[in-house]
Amino acid sequence: MILQALNDYYQRKAADSLSGIAPEGFEWKEIPFIVVIDQKGTFVTIEDTREGDGKKKTAKRFLVPAAEKRTVGIKANLLWDNAEYTLGANPRNRADVHERKSAFIHRLRSEFANDEAEKKVEPLIRFLENEPLAKIESATIDASLWQDLFENNANVIFRIAEAPEPTIIDELRPYIAAPIEGDGGICLVSGTQGAISRLHASIKGIRGAQSSGAALVSFNLPPFQSYGKTQNYNAPVSESAAFAYTTALNTLLGKESKNKLTIGDTATTVFWSEKSTAFETDFAAFFSFPPKDDPDADVRAVKKLYDGIYTGNNTTDSETDFYVLGLAPNAARISIRFWQKGTVKSLSQNIRKHFDDLEIIRSKNDKNHFALFWILSAMAQENKVDNIPPNLAGQIINAVLNGTQYPTTMHHQVIRRIRATQNVTRLQAAILKAYLNRFHRIHSTNEKEITVTLDMENNSPGYRLGRLFAILEKIQEEANPGINATIRDRFYGAASSTPVTVFPQLLKLKNHHLAKLSNTGRKVNFERMLAEVFSGITTEMPAHLAMGDQARFAIGYYHQRQALFESKTQS
Repeated sequence: MILQALNDYYQRKAADSLSGIAPEGFEWKEIPFIVVIDQKGTFVTIEDTREGDGKKKTAKRFLVPAAEKRTVGIKANLLWDNAEYTLGANPRNRADVHERKSAFIHRLRSEFANDEAEKKVEPLIRFLENEPLAKIESATIDASLWQDLFENNANVIFRIAEAPEPTIIDELRPYIAAPIEGDGGICLVSGTQGAISRLHASIKGIRGAQSSGAALVSFNLPPFQSYGKTQNYNAPVSESAAFAYTTALNTLLGKESKNKLTIGDTATTVFWSEKSTAFETDFAAFFSFPPKDDPDADVRAVKKLYDGIYTGNNTTDSETDFYVLGLAPNAARISIRFWQKGTVKSLSQNIRKHFDDLEIIRSKNDKNHFALFWILSAMAQENKVDNIPPNLAGQIINAVLNGTQYPTTMHHQVIRRIRATQNVTRLQAAILKAYLNRFHRIHSTNEKEITVTLDMENNSPGYRLGRLFAILEKIQEEANPGINATIRDRFYGAASSTPVTVFPQLLKLKNHHLAKLSNTGRKVNFERMLAEVFSGITTEMPAHLAMGDQARFAIGYYHQRQALFESKTQS
């Protein structure tokens, strides 16, 4: 299913002449240096394709023949490779450099055997067979450029100075055939008969994986093999399909890809749709940190998600298939963290439900950020997303896309962060509201649903005590203008977990604070608020609050604080 969806994505992009995806047998590769020669095979110069400063230099990307998968042995790429293969340089003191260079030249001769192609490649072969290193080192060129190329064993491409094409690859592209090798069989992806790929191209761009890439499909030991088949013949995928799915996935994982997001742990997530949709463009904004040049991208994407419903111009009401794939490194391989397939319509509906559950009262200046990055940040130590528990990001994404219960870890993590900071933020209250409401909705309990704003009908002990704590704090603040630390800074943790140990003392302290207020009307208002809160507390002060009630305490506290702030600004 995954390989088929990736294969279909490649076909979709290949059909679009503007997509820039590599045709079969080719790949886009960053090549930092171009060695320029003339028609006689004489060295001319070295060109640096890199742009930027210092270590941030980025090489230009060229469409080159697909790289050979090198595990053991010597295999040369066609028309491009590192300095060892192309020029015979030996920066790492290898004993087989001569064999590497010979393999590069031999492949040029074998691949371009017809007269016309042979004539075009002859200047390059002549240059390579006539001591290219000596010619380069004796030429008048920038010494630092050659030093960079040599010491880094950099990738090299070639250009004929008099030719109109940017590189010799462009000149020879019509003569480069897609590689066909391996035994024939039925492809599991396309269902057609064809040559089966023995090794699939490496996948690059996954956070935490090897820089050289990792394998999504791989068999390398006898216990993983069956019926005497070796390597990827155990999972027969044709050469064409293997190229298509690996190229599609590498494109999705590319540096400039807008179909990739990395959140929290080592999971790297890619997403795509069966055909181009606006939902595909907006999807990343629902989950990832907004770009620096567009900090409100997530707010705008959520607004767009809802506006379509109200205006009738609903681009998310589509039955187009949509895919989300979570990947994580596993040594030289890739593990599937999660895989989600749905329609644009079903996934957008579930995402709207998620934002509905998160909706909570906020101040006028609050930007209302609700992307997954901010959610994870709200439950992470020092607000650093890398500090969240492993797998939590993937579990939340699964819950959002499937409309299922949020992970319990999310609930517990927020409670721990609130107790550590002795404060409840808007986003933390929203997370707890979403978790509790979805839990009770899915499990059909009789618990009252938590509202967006202050609910004076909610008689949950935790919610009422949270409200009470907020009012007591407000009384203290007005009795002592400019106070540095309030009862929240000292008593929030105990009040939200073991109320009976704290509230009797706070209620006594409240009388002292009320006596300091000079505004009689304000005193009366506070007394009314307290009476209203106490009217809903029908039991004795609890000795302990369970985790669910600790969440309601935090929400009640937040709701009441917002209500007190609003009433103050309106008075």
